[in-house]
Amino acid sequence: MTTTQGIEQTVFTRQWEEWHAAHEQALADPHGFLAITGLHWLDTEPTRFDDAPGAWSATPEGVVVDLAEGEHLTLDGVTITGRHNFGVLGERVSLYPGAGDAVIEVAKRGGQDIIRPRHPENPLRTAFSHTPAYLPDPNWAVIGRYLPFETPRPTTVGAAVEGLQHVYDAPGQVEFLLGGATHRLTAFNGHQPGSLLVLFTDATSGVTTYAANRSLAVDAPDVEGTVLLDFNRAANLPCAYTDLATCPLPPAENRLPVAIEAGEKIPLERLTD
Repeated sequence: MTTTQGIEQTVFTRQWEEWHAAHEQALADPHGFLAITGLHWLDTEPTRFDDAPGAWSATPEGVVVDLAEGEHLTLDGVTITGRHNFGVLGERVSLYPGAGDAVIEVAKRGGQDIIRPRHPENPLRTAFSHTPAYLPDPNWAVIGRYLPFETPRPTTVGAAVEGLQHVYDAPGQVEFLLGGATHRLTAFNGHQPGSLLVLFTDATSGVTTYAANRSLAVDAPDVEGTVLLDFNRAANLPCAYTDLATCPLPPAENRLPVAIEAGEKIPLERLTD
């Protein structure tokens, strides 16, 4: 006989599997993070790179590429030839002009202009199979409370790239009870309006989970400030797989002293480094 609890566990597991599959599909997209072949920091000197057409430079007017005869890019259906200025980009903004079957990410990270070519045939992507994870367990879906700040607090954090810093506006913190103790995590704005994003480490970091960080997306709080922290969906950031990512590190207060034995584990790619 199937119990109600058994049905709930089955539904919970299926929903987690769907989430994890979608997360891995995005990661292994032909132009996803596993396709990145280089992280190139631009300066005023036009420079060519082996994995991208053109000579690239950072100017006060924006990122500029000088394409030689026979070279071209495409952006929003428009073919780019010769000299092209992509303009001044905002922090964490990216453009993706195409170059054959590749795309050349043009971006600003930590106040610096970069390009990151993404080639579908990159071995890191073609060899990717899956990311290990803890089995989903409803006990790791914890009810918490959102504590908004009076005004968002600019929060400076480190990055996976040494010497780089990121600044995010933190709208508040989330408070929850775990292991008999109350914990608070500083939250940043999520991808959807009103949603939150939490970066954290815990006692499993560097043991069974990636050492530098994991991320947890949190739906918008309800009218009473209640949030759900489903640590089963604690996800690796791109830097867990490749050194060509500029991922932010958690704020100091987001280093939990307890072991969160849920969510994604150390990628296979790092276990074989």
